This record gives sequence, structure tokens and C-alpha cells, in this order.
Amino acid sequence: MNADKLMRAVTRRKKQTAALAATGMLAAAGLVRNDAPELPVSSAVANVVRAAYAPLTVPEPAAATAIDLPDIEHPRVDSWVERFTTSMRESYAVYLERMPRYEPMITRKLEQRGMPKDLVYLAMIESGFNPRAKSRVAAQGLWQFMGPTAREYGLRIGRGVDERNNPERATDAALTYLARLHDRFGSWYLAAAAYNTGQGRVARIMRQETGRTKGTDADYYRISHRLPRETRDYVPKMIAAAKIGRNPEKYGFGAS
Repeated sequence: MNADKLMRAVTRRKKQTAALAATGMLAAAGLVRNDAPELPVSSAVANVVRAAYAPLTVPEPAAATAIDLPDIEHPRVDSWVERFTTSMRESYAVYLERMPRYEPMITRKLEQRGMPKDLVYLAMIESGFNPRAKSRVAAQGLWQFMGPTAREYGLRIGRGVDERNNPERATDAALTYLARLHDRFGSWYLAAAAYNTGQGRVARIMRQETGRTKGTDADYYRISHRLPRETRDYVPKMIAAAKIGRNPEKYGFGAS
């Protein structure tokens, strides 16, 4: 056997050995069957090389999807639907007109957190989507933060700056606050009530009425008679605003 033939034989033998070793490792790992048909050496080596250098594919996590708030039927909700479509119709129409400026940003942030998308209507009933709104008790902005709570959730307030009036920053702070309230009370209705009247009051009333602080959305109506008048109407007002906002044409808004 001349030198060229000997070199080719050695090379072929090395390829066979490498292919067999690779196939054995793949079989041990459960990636091929032991009884799989034997591949030609060139194919086996090519497959091993391709597998080794193929990019790692990691499935992308499913995007968080925001949901609607539960729509528990209650006479107070019906009362607010009637008010928004009669005596407060003009005000609600203004809110709807302003809504497209802020809804995409708020909804995006809610979706990222997996929070109910209807919480956008909390901003509606708080400020009418006016980022510079001020209340008689000195709350400000799209989400009507009081100064101490705003600072607690990272908003800067000082000479020449008040981030309560910054829609993006205030939304981040409000959603963090609402998420923590939901963790504490186990219900978005109760979280909204606590956002309005304070978590200490809601926790105390929940303990007195139900014997616990965590509850359900239905518990909001069980304790509402003990809440301040504004808070008794706060959640029904938000649910009514959402009910109309999901289908404004049904209620005569935007109709030609």
C-alpha cells in the first residue's frame, strides 16, 4: 500500500471512529435511538457538526395578557351608568375625548404587569385624564397622588419638579401601588377602595366585618356600608365607566 492510500485509509478510519463515538453519545442522551438505521459516515459526521453548532433555541415566554375587571352587577353600578349617560354625559364625553392620549401607554404598562386593563378607568374617574388635575385636598396628576404617597412610590416633588404631573412616571408609581394593594387584599375592588380611602381603613373594616384582611371582589360590597361615602361609590363608578368605555356606541357616545 502506497503512502497516499495509507493516509486515506487512516483518515477514513478516524472519521468512522468519530462518527461512532458521537452517535453513542447522542444515543446515551436520548437524542437518537440505538436501533436507528446506520448513516453513512459523512452524513453522521455532518449531523453531529450541525447539532453542535446549531444556535440554542429558547422558547419565548408568553406575553402577559391584561384582563377585564370583574363586572359584578350592583344597583350602584347601574346608577353610575345612568349618571354618565345623562347628567354627567358631557363630562364623560370629554374624558373619552382625552382618553386616546394616555390609554395606549397605560394599557401597555398594565399588560406588561398582567394587571386588569380596565384599571385605566381608575385614572379616568380620578382625573378625567387630565395630567395636571388638582383636587381640593392637594392631590395631583393623572392618578391624583397625595404628596407623601407619591414620594413613597418614587415620584420626585420639589422646587421646579412634580412628577405627579408626569403621566409615565405617575402611571408606573400608581400601578406599583395598586399591585401591592392587590397583594395585600386579594381583590382589585378592595385594592381600588384602599387606593381611594387608605389601606389601613380597608384592612380594619375587613377584619371587623369578615375576620380577615384578604377577600374577594364581592367583599367590597359586603363592607361598603362601612366605607366613606366617596369610597362607597368609587368602585361602582369605575366599573360603570369601564362598562361604557368598552362599548361607547351602545350608550350613544361617538355615534354620528
